[in-house]
Amino acid sequence: MADLFSTSSDPTIESAQRPLADRLRPRVLSDVIGQKQVLGPDAPLGVMLASGSLSSLVFWGPPGVGKTTIARLLADETDLHFVQISAIFTGVPELRKVFEAARIRRQNGQGTLLFVDEIHRFNKAQQDGFLPYMEDGTILLVGATTENPSFELNAAVLSRAQVLVLERLDFADLERLVQRAEKEMDRGLPLDGPAREALLEMADGDGRALLNLIEQVSAWKVQGKLSTDALATRLMRRAAKYDKNGDEHYNLISALHKSVRGSDPDAALYWFARMLAGGEDPRYLARRITRMAVEDIGLADPQAQAVCLQSWETYERLGSPEGELALAQAVTYLALAPKSNAAYAAYKNAMAAARKTGSEPPPKHILNAPTSLMADQGYGDGYQYDHDAEDGFSGQNYFPETMKRPVLYSPVERGFERELKRRLDYFVKLRSKRSD
Repeated sequence: MADLFSTSSDPTIESAQRPLADRLRPRVLSDVIGQKQVLGPDAPLGVMLASGSLSSLVFWGPPGVGKTTIARLLADETDLHFVQISAIFTGVPELRKVFEAARIRRQNGQGTLLFVDEIHRFNKAQQDGFLPYMEDGTILLVGATTENPSFELNAAVLSRAQVLVLERLDFADLERLVQRAEKEMDRGLPLDGPAREALLEMADGDGRALLNLIEQVSAWKVQGKLSTDALATRLMRRAAKYDKNGDEHYNLISALHKSVRGSDPDAALYWFARMLAGGEDPRYLARRITRMAVEDIGLADPQAQAVCLQSWETYERLGSPEGELALAQAVTYLALAPKSNAAYAAYKNAMAAARKTGSEPPPKHILNAPTSLMADQGYGDGYQYDHDAEDGFSGQNYFPETMKRPVLYSPVERGFERELKRRLDYFVKLRSKRSD
């Protein structure tokens, strides 16, 4: 994928005829807008360039933030020959040619910076093919990906490259890009203040998308300045970036889950709406909010799980879009419900204890003795029927005889679990009293 900041390949084209994105490509790293966390003097690339030691890199970030630009300018800064390929269009035969050319170039004293766009599209075996050429210095690899490298790239590649996160451009960055474009075009955009802000919102942090929008707006022949409504009638709002199978999917469901856990209904509804607007399957959201009820609310509000299941059933009966309101109500209920993960923690504690104690048998007094042989072995001896005991509680031990009694469930002083804690404390006192 060509980057909005990559170097022009045909300098003979008249400036006025060249696309705006082409005319505004930075010529040096200091001209790149944004990414100070990567390019600043004390940031990773700033330190590498100052020390004269550039390592292989993986740029991870959304589209239109300058991944190709920075790679190309790094090659200029370090006098490396720049080669760009895309994993979408490049196969093994083409890779061999690239590596052979880089090998010859190295023999002649010229290094190669190989920029691989969409590097996550290469399979694991293809990624392994880069390793020997990275190790012997034939290439300096710079990969670009919109997907999480931890999931998509080989551990061997990641161990030989530093991952740098490039961020979507913020409003200040986008405004600087607009001003740079207006200076290049020698005229301002025909937009009033709110419409100008709306244009930045439409770009959604993507510099390439913003320049395309600017080019459209600047071509209009209008009198005066357009309002937000006038702009909206002429431009379609850019669809929000959302990949139902990629990072945005997991990032947004994480944001929704943590907003519910943090008792913020407004934030929870916002992320819920973001996922729906991005095309997420409401059934997936129904399943996940039910999990939130079990994991983060638990017995502090036993009704929460029922609310989620009812909202899920309502969605199935009504369908979209009416049924999504039931899910939104469940999200709101969960956000405002008292929170406890005590049962969830107790379950994990129980699983850990079960793995640790292996195949320890239950104590014999709580085993049934359906045969005389089992009775002779002491099965059922000494069992106390709780309904016959004082307060309906015998206080007997139900753990393996060799196992020290653990505390797995620790209820919190919130919601209904406050009542459960009162009951648990009562039984602890009775058990201590009857063991004396």
